[in-house]
Amino acid sequence: MQALIQTWQRVFAATQSLEGLAPLAIRLYLAPVFMQAGWNKFSAFSDTVAWFGNPEWGLGLPFPTLMVILAAGTELVGGLLLILGLFTRLISLPLMVTMLVAIFAVHWSNGWLAIADTSSWLANEQVMASAEKLERGRAILQEHGNYDWLTSSGNFVILNNGIEFGATYFVMLLALYFLGGGRYTSLDYFLSRKAS
Repeated sequence: MQALIQTWQRVFAATQSLEGLAPLAIRLYLAPVFMQAGWNKFSAFSDTVAWFGNPEWGLGLPFPTLMVILAAGTELVGGLLLILGLFTRLISLPLMVTMLVAIFAVHWSNGWLAIADTSSWLANEQVMASAEKLERGRAILQEHGNYDWLTSSGNFVILNNGIEFGATYFVMLLALYFLGGGRYTSLDYFLSRKAS
């Protein structure tokens, strides 16, 4: 048992210099997600403002123009900062806020699942109702479209738009908040070494 513990300690010590790879992987995964979301908001700015502000068919948020600017700006600038590993902990906070707003204002009523999967133990009433829509959609496509071509890149699915992705991104950002940008893999690391 002592030999096993010593082997583990040697392996851990040898891989400690690679500990920056996990934050780097998280940063590089999240950066394009946020940059695309920010770009989408800015590229359809007036439509996004209308959706943010309208209480009947949108989110009904106050100051929708300001909210879109803040959300899209945070996502675009935040994505760039994540790529660089610069101010990682700092930018994680407003990005977490955007995820909380998305979770509670947009996705919460749809349950957990992002894609409707009636076989999931997380399937809610809305997901279960999607089974009929999925079958009808397949029938229409098979009758009037080139179904084999349409599904050659993947299955035909119903989007449920639940909190799954937002919650996952929030947890990843929370990890970055505590881990930082990463040893040897971020500008944060090199700036902190230079400062000390």
